[in-house]
Amino acid sequence: MAEHQVDPEAKDHWKKGNELFEESRFEDALKEYTAAVQIDKEYGDAYFNRALTERILHDYDGARRDLESVIELQPTSSDALLLIGDIAETNNDLLGARFWYEKSLAANPDYTEAKNRIEHLDTLMHAEKEKGGGRPAVSGKSSAKQVEAQQAKPKEQEEQKEVIEEGQIKKLPFYKSTMKFDRVVGLEKVKRYLMENVVLAIQRPELFKKYGKKMGIGLLLYGPPGVGKTHIVNAIAGEAGANVIIARINQIVDMYTGNTEKNLHQIFEQARKNTPCLIMFDEVDALGVKRSGGGEGGESSAMRLAVNQFLVEMNGVEANPEGIFVIGTTNQPWDMDPALKRSGRFGDSQYLSPPGFRDRKKLFELYTRNSPRGRLRYGRLARATAGYSPADIERICDKAKMKPLLHEYSRSASRKLTMGDMLSVLKDKDYSGSSLDEWYLMVKKDVISKTETQIVDGKKQEIVKEGKLDAQEKILYKTMIRDIKHNTNNIRIEFKKFTRWFAIHVF
Repeated sequence: MAEHQVDPEAKDHWKKGNELFEESRFEDALKEYTAAVQIDKEYGDAYFNRALTERILHDYDGARRDLESVIELQPTSSDALLLIGDIAETNNDLLGARFWYEKSLAANPDYTEAKNRIEHLDTLMHAEKEKGGGRPAVSGKSSAKQVEAQQAKPKEQEEQKEVIEEGQIKKLPFYKSTMKFDRVVGLEKVKRYLMENVVLAIQRPELFKKYGKKMGIGLLLYGPPGVGKTHIVNAIAGEAGANVIIARINQIVDMYTGNTEKNLHQIFEQARKNTPCLIMFDEVDALGVKRSGGGEGGESSAMRLAVNQFLVEMNGVEANPEGIFVIGTTNQPWDMDPALKRSGRFGDSQYLSPPGFRDRKKLFELYTRNSPRGRLRYGRLARATAGYSPADIERICDKAKMKPLLHEYSRSASRKLTMGDMLSVLKDKDYSGSSLDEWYLMVKKDVISKTETQIVDGKKQEIVKEGKLDAQEKILYKTMIRDIKHNTNNIRIEFKKFTRWFAIHVF
């Protein structure tokens, strides 16, 4: 087949789109790529660049349609196959993502990025296939080939899939993690505590029996969003070789009376049958909310019943604790019912703090190590991200990698990830910024008392409004409270802003 000759006018629009893309003007770039494909409907490169732009703008359906056009025009395009996998992974369709990454690698056996993506997927939950663990479900938007790939898996793996019928959990997958503590940056004190109190109990239960120490534990991991609470649970499981069940609130809570309690019981029953087992309740505060007085019936009544059932199940673990470890994660521990936080339930707690300067440097090294990279100044990047979470830093690195990726595709010449790429993302307010800044300000009113001035009978009166924490909780969560106060102090806020600005624009 003769090589397609691109219409010169279409190519001009394509080049203009590339310039706009490099400037992060994605909406304008999209218009130029659209003009290019309207002029030349067989212009595969324009379809691909439009798909890449749509993916950045979260228009996954549009990106997928354009990538299918690329594959029709360029059947061996490893880049298009990789990007379809990236979209599947973004939508939590890990099985589908691996399918497309493998196709990309088959099209180009030397494609390093495809190899790295497959390796990355193998470290995620439900990705371990050789050890009998569960695996991710294929999303509703998967292709017929992905569904065939899923159906072709061995029967013993098929039986580990999630089963929920009429709001009732019949089965949740458990899995084994390959992650270890060396993949968790920072949090050394927390990791040491977890190694001694959880991992050791699973690996050497006879020692705990000898000294009369219970082997089951209810542990609460709390801290701001994005600091790696789920990540560290996977590391615990990997170190201990334990099964893991991730219990998510949207799976547990059901609108029909009784189903929520049945779902909780089913989760604990599965754990008892597969010990040693970690049960992780993500956002446990949404389930174990504080029970308060008030009218009967309605949502509050249903949630009180759910909390009561949770207490019953936790009491069962306390009475017969061998091999079951219940871990709750939350951003707002003060919203949990006090009965859940006593000894034997979630009596032990560990605060996961945002990374400091040294840990932010390590995070930038970690999130760029699988990419061709030039000389990156990690100290400068760490200063430019003062107050950022690990999730924020991972997002910045991911966005920056798109720059050399597109450069290689459009110019057929590879280049390394540079400081310029990183700084361009940090300068773009739409794609950078700390998620913690707003969170600290939002929770400040919940945990810190404040004085308000009100007019009563024509006179000014100062009224102190206490936060949600009682005296005991203020002691229990003192590290987090100190962190919130520190990060909502006006002087600290201005200092962070200046530090970030100076690092991005000067040095």
